[in-house]
Amino acid sequence: MKKSTAIKENEQNSDFIRQIVLESILDKKGNEIVCIDLTQIAEAVSDKFIICEGTSTTQVCGIANGIVEKLAKDFKIYPLHLEGMNSQEWVLLDYFDVVVHIFLREKRNFYQLEELWSDAEIIYYDEMGNPKNVLTA
Repeated sequence: MKKSTAIKENEQNSDFIRQIVLESILDKKGNEIVCIDLTQIAEAVSDKFIICEGTSTTQVCGIANGIVEKLAKDFKIYPLHLEGMNSQEWVLLDYFDVVVHIFLREKRNFYQLEELWSDAEIIYYDEMGNPKNVLTA
């Protein structure tokens, strides 16, 4: 397989997972959804970060479980790593090229991942899942 073909397939896979994650977050009424495109950042650990928040630990857990169940059941895609389900204040789902961060608002405000990766393209989504604002570095 040519390198360019492998890169294109990787981008398509990232976009597919991003779309399913976005739909799953919306199904569970997640708030303040953001996608950070890290593909142009050499030291980034993945291609995309998807960030959202829930209003309670129960909702944070529900969003995380919804994403994991949808990708596993319908597409046989499983997270490489899952973290934070005990505290349910910040849950991380690692799908290698796509890392999902589900926060309680207080934790999200404290860690400010959008600020940390402000040199990347950041896409903000409305409550229907439509891009409402794109910030480029």
